Amino acid sequence: MRPKLMFAGMTMAMSCALASAGMAKSDKEFLSDAMKADNSEIRLGELAAQKGGSEDVRSFGQALIDDHRKAKDEATALAGDLEVKTTAIITVDAQNAVETLQRLSGPEFDKEFADYMASNQEKAITEFKEKAGGGDRPVPEFARKMLPILQKHLQLAQSLSGH
Repeated sequence: MRPKLMFAGMTMAMSCALASAGMAKSDKEFLSDAMKADNSEIRLGELAAQKGGSEDVRSFGQALIDDHRKAKDEATALAGDLEVKTTAIITVDAQNAVETLQRLSGPEFDKEFADYMASNQEKAITEFKEKAGGGDRPVPEFARKMLPILQKHLQLAQSLSGH
């Protein structure tokens, strides 16, 4: 029993070390994921603009649509240079959120939407900060340019969710 526990512990430690060392995505991976995230934010923004119970949520939804269409246009321009295929796919998390949100309305919709967006923006900011520190290449520059927009979205989501 003891050797198995030590092995499992070593495996976990090694996995954690490898994961943190290898977490940095290549520019191509980052850009592909950023486009999927833009698609996701646009889709969720459309849903909020249509179903939001409050004007603030509908307005935030429209801001997501506008900001992420611009971001996707910039990402698409970079994608051509890096031979990254553009996509209309949304993330699995976003698809799950869409399915949940479609069943809600009014204040329930607003709360679920704001909570999801706050959590999602925090994750995105972490990834964009990591990529932004990657030098003077076009993709890290893109990440630096997008960070203030993501931070604005986080503040809006937090204000709507009461955090």
